[in-house]
Order: sequence, then structure tokens, then C-alpha cells
Amino acid sequence: MSVAGLDGCRGGWVAVLVDGDLARATAIRIDTLAELFERTEPLHVVAIDMPIGLPERIGLTGRAPERLVRPLLGGRQSSVFSIPSRAAVYAGVDESIPEDERYRHCCAIARETSDGGKAVAKQGFHIFPKIVEIDRLLGARPELVPRVHECHPEVAFWAMNGRAPLSEPKKVQNKPYGPGIELRRKLLHAQGFVETLTDAATAKALKVGHDDLIDACATAWSAGRVSRGEALSFPDPPERDAHGLPIAIRA
Repeated sequence: MSVAGLDGCRGGWVAVLVDGDLARATAIRIDTLAELFERTEPLHVVAIDMPIGLPERIGLTGRAPERLVRPLLGGRQSSVFSIPSRAAVYAGVDESIPEDERYRHCCAIARETSDGGKAVAKQGFHIFPKIVEIDRLLGARPELVPRVHECHPEVAFWAMNGRAPLSEPKKVQNKPYGPGIELRRKLLHAQGFVETLTDAATAKALKVGHDDLIDACATAWSAGRVSRGEALSFPDPPERDAHGLPIAIRA
């Protein structure tokens, strides 16, 4: 089956496309998610490093996927952001609120719609536009819902690494960290990806971060596992939000 893995990048998305054989995987950059589904080649499974499924209210322990995968990742737990309620996420992109006030407004709504009165982490806030992009696409095209799955690169690398957390971070001080990048490249190569796909030159040619390209490869690996019925699900079975969207990380 043809599958794709996506990771957000500055100004768009990096997608890794796989048609059966990881050794023939290719990478592209797209501006919007909708572009991926306008391609002539049908994609049976798309795995994306971005939350899907937004609860109306957040409990004390957050969404189930985040609660379940964090303990698996050791020192990489901070890569799993806490996602607030649907109302708080959409408040983060509300253009009727002045841009410099949106974060405070979003935090106020997050506190009102969570049992613990939790605010929003700045890292999570910055990805709200992409979360909303996915949510709106799936709302407009419900036929895509069974084909589009939330995943997380660090959970994919945990699975590749014998279900053990990685010893090196991917980034240090918000910059790609060489030893961590190389560790993840080695795991990808062991699964069948060619070295040229995962190198810095390919990322530069696509005008995406090297870490974004590496993560897109990891999500493509997860997409293949979903298509073959091999993927783990956190939780299993997935929960559903009020709009019927699944709430689960697949790996």
C-alpha cells in the first residue's frame, strides 16, 4: 500500500512517501495538508506528527495518548506536548483576538475547560494552527478519517529501538543535536531507509529542518505499520472526541 508520514516544518509540512519499499521512499515539501490528497497517487494511510481528536474538556491527566506514551520515553518525555480542549486550541487561532493577546486568552479558556485548571505550554500553543488545519480538513472530508492517524516520532523510535527510550536527544537548546540525529538515522537505516534520504543535504534541498525530515521518516515508518495491522495504539482501542475523531497515538 502507498503510505505517507508527515511532520510540520516552518511554513508547511515535510512528507515522506512510501510505495511498498522503504528503500524507494521519497520526500517532498507541501504548503498545506490538502495538497497531499490532491495527488494522483492514492494514499491508503497517512501518519502525522500532530494531535488529532480534541476533547471538549481535559481531565487531570490530560489526553490518554500523552499520558500513556510519556512513561515509555525516559528523558524524551518533554517531546510529548500537553494538548488542551478543543475550545482552547481554536482560541489560539482566533483572528478576532489581537495576536499579542491570543496566548493569554487561550490559557484562560484552557483553565476553564480543564479539571486541573491548567494553562497552555508555549510550545503547544505554537502548533495550534497546524492542529486546526488537520481538524478542519478531517471535518470537511470525513472519508479521510479512517486513513489519517496521529503518531509521534519519539514513540516510533522507541518502537524501532526494541521498545527502549533513546539515549540522546534530537535537539539541544532548540537546535538539531548531531549525536541524537545520527542515532535516529541509524535506526531508520536499519529499517530500510537509504542514507541519502535522511541526510542534511536532502533536508536543505527541501528547505526543511534536518530534524523535521528525520521525524517525517519516522512517521512514514509508523504509517507502514498501520497499513499492515502491526501498529501499537495508545490507548487501544482509541478514544473518540465529540466529532468522532480518534484520540490515539499509533506507532
